[in-house]
Amino acid sequence: MVSISGLYISPPHYPKVVTMRYRKNSAFTMIELILVIIIIGILAALAIPRINRDIRQELGDNILSAIRYTQHLALMDNMTDPTDSNWQKKYWHLRFGSYGNPSKFFYTISSDRDENANVDKVETAIDPANGKYFYHLAGDATLNESDESPNIFISKKYGISQITYTGGCNGGQLIAFDHLGRPHVGIYSGSNDFGTYMKQTCTMTFSFSDSSINPISITILPETGYAQIVGNDNS
Repeated sequence: MVSISGLYISPPHYPKVVTMRYRKNSAFTMIELILVIIIIGILAALAIPRINRDIRQELGDNILSAIRYTQHLALMDNMTDPTDSNWQKKYWHLRFGSYGNPSKFFYTISSDRDENANVDKVETAIDPANGKYFYHLAGDATLNESDESPNIFISKKYGISQITYTGGCNGGQLIAFDHLGRPHVGIYSGSNDFGTYMKQTCTMTFSFSDSSINPISITILPETGYAQIVGNDNS
């Protein structure tokens, strides 16, 4: 208070200034959301045409890998034995089989050491990709993937509904290789010579249960055993 000639005058009171604090929330703007939706749509449009090609390529890579691995095993294992009239049965070979109705296809890689025309687990190669057997008991509709390589079940993985064999492997489901890497067919009816040597290019065509996916063909050349996907020179 201020005193002027006995009068007391109170000092003026000023209102208290209140500071307002605002929290800034981060969020997408409408424009950003629209741009994200447009980008996702473009990526989806680009991916859809690749679906069929990817499935075909995956199958092709799988079969080519199996053929080349079989040939690799044969190159290191000379089965020629003039004292055994059935020695050709011991060739390392890739054999396609099926089970169930409709047919579900798979393949095995083995060498018939006991010459009984059956694929036994102890005669089967091991998949280097997973340490499991290239083995499945034909007619067994139960998949035992605990010790069977999932790569062999091509109907389950890719939807294969049919396999056709033309040319040098016409009517056959088995492709064998000798210690020179040359392909052979009909080894279970062969004699003590090289009469089972494949003389023409073998073409295997794989059809899909999904009719929108075009079949894929793989060829194996005589003499060299070179395999590739038809129409893909870089395979």
